[in-house]
Amino acid sequence: MLANNFKKSLLAANIGLALTAGVSGVAVADSGTKVKEDVEVIEVRGIRRSLKQSINTKRFANSVVDAVSAEDIGKFPDSDVGEALGRIPGVAVNRQFGQGQQVSIRGASNQLTLTTLNGQAVASTGWYDQQAIDRSFNYSLLPPQMIGAIEVYKSSQADLVEGGVGGTVNVITRKPLDLDANSTYFSIEGEYSTESEETDPGFSGLYSWKNADETFGILGAIGYEDTTYVRRGNEASYGWDGAESVNYFEQQRERTSIDLTAQLALNDNSELVFHYMSLELEADNNNNSLFLFSNTGNCTAKIEATDVCLTRSNSADNPAPNRTFLQTFARFASMKSDVFDVAYNFEGDGFKVEARAGMTEAEGGTDLTINHAAYLGTAADLNGMIIDNSGKASTVTLPKGGWNISEFDPSWDGRGLQNWASQQAPNKDEETYFQVDVTYELDHEYITSVKGGFRWTDHEVEKNSYRPTHKAHNTINPTEYWGAVDAAGTDAIAIPLPNIAAMRSNAEATFDTWYQDRSGFSTVEEENIAIYLMANYQGENFRGNFGVRYIATDASSSFFAPDPAFVSPNIAQNNGLSTNIIETEGDYSEILPSFNLAYDVSEDSIARFSIAQVISRPNYDDMFAATAISGYGDTQRGNETLTRGNPALNPYKATQADLGYEYYYGDSNMIAVTLFYKDVSNFTTSSTLLNQSVGIVDPVTGQDSWQVDSRIDGEGGDITGIEFQVQHELGGGFGTIFNYTYADGSVDASNFVDAVGVFSDSSENTINAVGYYENDDLSVRLAYNWRSKYMIRETGFYGNRMHDDFGTLDLTASYNVNENITLRFAAVNLTEEDSVQYGPAVSPAGSKTELRDGFAAWSYQGDARYSAAIDFRF
Repeated sequence: MLANNFKKSLLAANIGLALTAGVSGVAVADSGTKVKEDVEVIEVRGIRRSLKQSINTKRFANSVVDAVSAEDIGKFPDSDVGEALGRIPGVAVNRQFGQGQQVSIRGASNQLTLTTLNGQAVASTGWYDQQAIDRSFNYSLLPPQMIGAIEVYKSSQADLVEGGVGGTVNVITRKPLDLDANSTYFSIEGEYSTESEETDPGFSGLYSWKNADETFGILGAIGYEDTTYVRRGNEASYGWDGAESVNYFEQQRERTSIDLTAQLALNDNSELVFHYMSLELEADNNNNSLFLFSNTGNCTAKIEATDVCLTRSNSADNPAPNRTFLQTFARFASMKSDVFDVAYNFEGDGFKVEARAGMTEAEGGTDLTINHAAYLGTAADLNGMIIDNSGKASTVTLPKGGWNISEFDPSWDGRGLQNWASQQAPNKDEETYFQVDVTYELDHEYITSVKGGFRWTDHEVEKNSYRPTHKAHNTINPTEYWGAVDAAGTDAIAIPLPNIAAMRSNAEATFDTWYQDRSGFSTVEEENIAIYLMANYQGENFRGNFGVRYIATDASSSFFAPDPAFVSPNIAQNNGLSTNIIETEGDYSEILPSFNLAYDVSEDSIARFSIAQVISRPNYDDMFAATAISGYGDTQRGNETLTRGNPALNPYKATQADLGYEYYYGDSNMIAVTLFYKDVSNFTTSSTLLNQSVGIVDPVTGQDSWQVDSRIDGEGGDITGIEFQVQHELGGGFGTIFNYTYADGSVDASNFVDAVGVFSDSSENTINAVGYYENDDLSVRLAYNWRSKYMIRETGFYGNRMHDDFGTLDLTASYNVNENITLRFAAVNLTEEDSVQYGPAVSPAGSKTELRDGFAAWSYQGDARYSAAIDFRF
């Protein structure tokens, strides 16, 4: 059958063995490489087997590739896909909401990382209305039990899908003909969080069947998690009467995943593979803030250049300018993403045809946002309070210790539901694709095969917004909507927690008519065509490939046409917008050459060189031609911004090169060092105008004064760096892994409103250190991951800030009770490392006070997570 016919060399047989544990042979199958016959067959199990599989993927690839592989079903090396990727040299993980969500590669932004599932895109909408709609992928959606392996391509080759300036991450799922018939796996798990102090359930299962002739198989897998995530932190809002908000954020995450694969060998030369994956996330959350106001005239320390208070206090002689403001944002959010894929593979005499067609679609976003607010206590309650933002993390000293809801101030008639915040924000994302690849084996002295292909995709993204008018409603008694207290912020200040069901019921009783918010509607449609030709070559002690990929993109964006004279009778967001939808367009094409060389310096060492041109397409949020409004009516004065996208933006484009040396010794040991360079010639940036009158009066400030950002093509930048990695078995079941990455990236500072000339999400230094022990029954691994400071850039309230250096210590362990039952334990962030973010901006234009001059902006308490599971295999 086809699955066996592909295994044409001893190397392929070894990789085929790795395939039984889920490792793809993609990096080898098309290389045309003939390998020496002394390659050892993989026979070890556990951690060492997984590491051996990963080494084989790296060693025998023609390009610069690293991999993470599962030793067996349910034996992914980490409890989190993002965390596992963070062990790879050159890869840094963003953990904004607890788990590893996005990854950046070699100093490039996570938005410049292309993620594919079995070589194709996965539609996604996101769940949080304060985050931009971009092309990054949220790895927390993927249950590790369903994944066989992950390949990280750091250099490019012509047959790789374009889109990753940083690199390409390919997630590989399992196939039934690669597993034993009637393979069964089931797992029950509980996870405890030190912040939520709750233990949350999860389970996963997989069953794979194939007939006796191994010509037809079906695989089904399911995963479910119900998790409570809590985040406590301080957030500076200095521009609003010197406010510091202490926060308690809680999210109920419910993740359901389904994976179905059918594989049919039509004959000895051809096969069909059908694949369906469904990822569903419910993410209802509430963000509770106590705004503590300080007397900015009573400074004991300040930034002299800008006259901004760093340390300020209140007293009877210098009272606070206001009471304590309690605000609860409740968001009911969800996302569902589906993948439908069919592949046809045919192998003839000296040639191979691989064809794929499919569709991926997603719907979701914020189903409903509501906001309730009240004032607590009196200004006198804030006497003796000290707010200190002079370090990287703020501190709040508050003699009172906090408030309960019975202390609300009845004099404020505006308490209760805040009409301005009510919103629905659904999004859609859909891609249809077709791809065909043809490989011809050649009887040539050096050129072993030629591969060519064609790929077409049609991608459409739509964002939307709806706002209600409200029936008249009275002020409320807050004790009906807030109740028990909990600790908020990093200094454990008491905050009343909301009754979300009561708040939602109260809000829905006031909703009258929902209207489309025209400023929140826009679409982006892309039609992409790619054609490539690649040659694989080989000599006595060298191998590689070279080729060229041509891509052409037509893009358009629809939005409501401006009408400056129009005044909406219903919602202010529609002021200045007509009912007519218009469209703007853009297009570009690129020729992307690539060359990869692997040279066998000796039997155990390889030198590598690669050079290529690569692109990443502009983010959808930057391409939406509508004028998006943020900060309208919220409590953050000076936060009012209009953002205008541009579908005619050119892609990020880079010329990159790698030079590396790898030494393999012993059974599964390796030392490798790689120099890399990226020259990014185009960059998406903003043109910013301040204090613009646009015909919209903000209900809080009472002013028509806006910051207007327009997306344009800007100057590029470059990244130079080095990766070093070593993997060594110490003997007696012990082993170590260590890698270090240095990435020195600089970008024209004019690309960013903060005027900080570094790539987003880029750490200059990244370190991973792992120690492990295993025998036939016990496996233990202790891993430390550290990255130096890096810029986070977001739209909306949070803006651009520097994240301080961050390190986590993680532990995983498993014990085989017998051949069918395994006990697992994992601990993530054992040291409960805090997330500390501060203002790095060097230019006052367009950046809030708290995001400039080293001001302590946001800080969040670290959360350790402990999980225990029992796995059953049959």
